Amino acid sequence: MKTEVYSWRVSRGLKSDLERAARARKVRVSIVLDMAVREWLAKNAVDVSDDEEQKRLHAAVAPFIGILKGNIPRRSEMVRGLVRKRLARKYGP
Repeated sequence: MKTEVYSWRVSRGLKSDLERAARARKVRVSIVLDMAVREWLAKNAVDVSDDEEQKRLHAAVAPFIGILKGNIPRRSEMVRGLVRKRLARKYGP
C-alpha cells in the first residue's frame, strides 16, 4: 500500500511524454513513474548498509566535533560568538 507522497517539478515536454507513455500502456502516470524509478534504482543500487553509511558519516564529521572549555555561564546562548573567537584565534581575523 502506498502511503508516502513525493513531488517534483518537470518540464512541460517531460510531463507530456509521461502522459503519452501512460496512455499508450493504458496505465496511470504514477505507474510509469514507479517503473522508471524502480528501474533506475536497480541499475544504480549502492551496496552500503545504513549502518555502514552512518559509520562513514560519523567518521567524516568526527574531526570537527569538539567542546568549548571553561566555566562560562549562559554558554549555550553565547556559542556563536565563542566559536567565532576560537576560529579567529586559530585562523586569524
